[in-house]
Amino acid sequence: MIGRLNHIAIAVPDLEAAAKVYSQTLGAKVNPPQDEPDHGVTVVFVELPNTKVELLHPLGENSPIQGFLDKNPAGGIHHICYEVEDIIAARDKLKADGARVLGSGEPKIGAHGNPVLFLHPKDFNGALVELEQA
Repeated sequence: MIGRLNHIAIAVPDLEAAAKVYSQTLGAKVNPPQDEPDHGVTVVFVELPNTKVELLHPLGENSPIQGFLDKNPAGGIHHICYEVEDIIAARDKLKADGARVLGSGEPKIGAHGNPVLFLHPKDFNGALVELEQA
């Protein structure tokens, strides 16, 4: 069902400093920040030859990333995103198999303009999983 790895997301307390590490220290192509108000985050995508790294920073008072950073002040890996061909079919199969879909269960539009869903970490070895229709 899952396809290629789309990105690994890292929550960061200082978006500018994190982007600088990737661009200047590691020499990666770093895109400009983009606000994603529906998800309560500002994101920066780091382009790699085989995938992306998504740097996440809280946007607004109710950002889910703020809670993560409160528990992990230095930041850390937040989620892994896999591509799927049909997000509704993937959701329905996962739910039928007992996996928990977070939120309402209805896909939202993610930072790439595609539908996304998140799956409960307790069902996936402690890892928060994002599915993105590609």
